Formats: sequence, C-alpha cells, structure tokens
Amino acid sequence: MANIQVNRGETKLGVFSEEEIREALQTGRFVPTDIGWREGMTTWQRLADFPEFAAATAATAASAIVPATGLPWERREELGFVPAFVETLKLVLLNPAVAFAAMKKEGGLSDPLLYGVIGGSIGFIISLLWNILFGSIGAFTDRNPIAGAIGAGVGMVICIILAPLFIAVCLFIGSGILHLCLMLVGGANRSFETTFRVVSYTVGSTNPIAIIPFCGGVVAAIWNIVLECIGLAKAHEITTGKAVIAVLLPVIVCCGLILVVSVVAGVGIFSALLGHH
Repeated sequence: MANIQVNRGETKLGVFSEEEIREALQTGRFVPTDIGWREGMTTWQRLADFPEFAAATAATAASAIVPATGLPWERREELGFVPAFVETLKLVLLNPAVAFAAMKKEGGLSDPLLYGVIGGSIGFIISLLWNILFGSIGAFTDRNPIAGAIGAGVGMVICIILAPLFIAVCLFIGSGILHLCLMLVGGANRSFETTFRVVSYTVGSTNPIAIIPFCGGVVAAIWNIVLECIGLAKAHEITTGKAVIAVLLPVIVCCGLILVVSVVAGVGIFSALLGHH
C-alpha cells in the first residue's frame, strides 16, 4: 500500500507507512483527529476514519490517562486558591505526564502566567533570603556592619518588589526562545500559547524547590529541564527526543559560541606572543 501523508491542521507531519502510523497512534505521537491522504484518495480524512487504523484509534481512546480538562489551578474558584496551587504543584512535580496531558493547550495566558509568577517568585525570594542569611555570617567583620546590613536590606526589598515583574519577563522570553527551537526541530505542532503554558507551569512548580538550602537551586534547575521535555512532548504531541533537542538547543548554541570565542581569543593571544619573538 502507498504511504500516507499525515497533517495536523495546516501543519505537515510527514509521510509514513501504515505500521508507523499505527505505532504513532498507540504511543500518542499521532491523535485520531489528525488527517491523512494517500494516492488515489479524493479528499483528506481523519486517521480514525481509516479502516486499517480502527483498532489503534480505539485503543488510544481507551487508554487515555486524563482528558484535557485543565489543571487544578484553573479550577481554583471551585477548589480554593491555596489548595488549587498546592494540588497543581504536586501533580506537575510528581506526575508530570498526567499533569501535562490534563493541561489545557489553549484558554488564555493569564492563568499560567499567574501561576508561574507566584511559584517563580516564591523560589526566587526564598533563595535570595538564604543567600543573604548565609552571606551575613561574615558581615560582622566589615568595618561598618550596620551600613552593610542596611544596604543589604534595601537591596532585598527592591528585589522582592521587582521579583514578579522579573519572573513574568523571563517566562515570556524563555517561552519565545523555546518555541523558536521547537520550530527549528519541527516540533511546534501548536501555538506559542501552548509552549508558554508548559513553561509557566514548569517554572511555577520547580522554583519553589529553591527553598531547600544549598542544593535547592540545582535540583530545581535540573527538574525544570526534565519537566519541560515531558511537557513539550505531551502538549505538542511530539517525540521525547524532539522535545529534548528543543530544550537543550539554547545550551548547545551558547556552549558552541563560547567555544568559538575561546578558540579565536586563544589564537589571537598565541599570535600576539609569536609577534613579540
């Protein structure tokens, strides 16, 4: 049989064999509402309407873990503000696959933005307090410890006031970079809003880990990367491999630029040394 072209809306997913499509339906890479066409067909039709994929689409529907009814945070009027936040945080941290399967892919930016700002600010402010606390151990050796303490206090107040704005800006910039990377690897099957939702719920859930002294920040950073990979794979319905590449691409590019600059600087220094001899 001829291979089948598969699209999701206006996005072309590629040309695949029947076995590849059957496997993709079973793993969640494709969904029954994706459309397909092969030579000889007069119109496109849903994969669910292909007789050869009937069993796979039925199994996909039967094995769906959680419908995309939204995270607890988006039902906070019903659950209560604090319980909704805590339940969302627990779900994202402990069962991210279920959380991002349940997450609404659209519905506005305000809910995820608020969650991301609250959770992100909590982690940022607590980690700042830890740094000031541990840094103050040597403050009393300063010539003017009172002035130093006042300066640190003023700086802390300013940082606390600006923390929500800083977190919000970082969420938009980070989501934009990540969505661009998804587009480069062919994984942006949904809009920027979907990527923003993944990033916001990830940051809002992992940043509070920074309240743990010493190692909290490192753990939060690592778990943030893991959750973004899982979240993007679920939300954009792509392979985990593509999601990992998209998440790590900015790091790879930065490391490559640093390497190039280091090599160029090294060559320049070496040439200058040779010129003196």
